[in-house]
Amino acid sequence: MQILVTLDVMLAKRKIRSKDLAVHIGITEANLSLLKQGKVKGVRFETLAKICEYLDCQPADILTFQRTTDEETL
Repeated sequence: MQILVTLDVMLAKRKIRSKDLAVHIGITEANLSLLKQGKVKGVRFETLAKICEYLDCQPADILTFQRTTDEETL
């Protein structure tokens, strides 16, 4: 199982630059890039809330759960 981050899709839909989002939520562009790539181990609820507020979306709009094929057979 894995969590997929679709933050880049939401940014494109809203026509918002990563730099603007990073400034608004108070993290570096480098850390936002790692989040967009799904290369982080976790995200604070406070950060997630700020992202959702700025993008006017729900957490499910930027995070999705996907089962791996091995788990589907169990």
